[in-house]
Amino acid sequence: MEIEEEMFIEDDFEVLHIIDYGFPRRVYNRHNHFDNMDDLSFFWRFRLYKETVLHVLQQIEHNLEFNNDLNNSVSPINQLLTTLQFYATCGHQTAIGDFMGIHQSAVSRIISKVSQGIARLGPQYITMPNRQEQIHIQSRFYNISRFPRVIGCIDGTHIKIQNPGTGQDDGEVFRNRKGYFSLNIQVVCNADLKIMDIVARWPGSTHDMTIFNNSMIRARFEPRQFENSFLLVQEESEVEVVYIIWVMVPSLSHPCNVVTRCVDWGFKTEICLMG
Repeated sequence: MEIEEEMFIEDDFEVLHIIDYGFPRRVYNRHNHFDNMDDLSFFWRFRLYKETVLHVLQQIEHNLEFNNDLNNSVSPINQLLTTLQFYATCGHQTAIGDFMGIHQSAVSRIISKVSQGIARLGPQYITMPNRQEQIHIQSRFYNISRFPRVIGCIDGTHIKIQNPGTGQDDGEVFRNRKGYFSLNIQVVCNADLKIMDIVARWPGSTHDMTIFNNSMIRARFEPRQFENSFLLVQEESEVEVVYIIWVMVPSLSHPCNVVTRCVDWGFKTEICLMG
């Protein structure tokens, strides 16, 4: 009994010490994963090669640096690697913090800070092609599948999220036809799978056509800004895959109409003339 009472007394003293002085400061031992890992292990962990990580770091490093190295501050490279680890694994922040040698609360702040820095780079890389680039992209698509004048492929994809409206009816608009909560993201990419346009603001229940009809990409095609170039759209059905080419032909004097014709290129193809 005496031993147990002494243990309780010691615990009480520890609790009182924490109340008076707070939790004892913990100094983390951070590993240099960038230099210590070989290229393959690094890619498995962070889903990017070291050269790509350095390229991204050079563009956002000024947003991640601290004024000094006091208080064991996290270096910009470790902030970026922490965020990439979160992107690659979608793991718990506590586990990521243990791997990177950072407290969970710091991991949360770092992910938000780095994500904002990366998002600011969007306008530099996510852009529709100019005239010279259109010619090059059309040649790439033609060499792949003999489709003429195609400058991009457009499709939607569902990004799974947690219910954003727990306890409210508004959350149900994010439930897609497959039964889980998501954002319906519209993406346009070129022949090299590089994203040229993205719309990431619609809930999962929204139909792909609704997103397209309200998107800037359609508004830019209708006045023939891309000089009668095509976007290739994939529509999946139960029995076959249908490929649709949208050709925007402006007509100020007549309302929009759709003309469809089928071409036998080894699969069903619909060419829709919007005019």
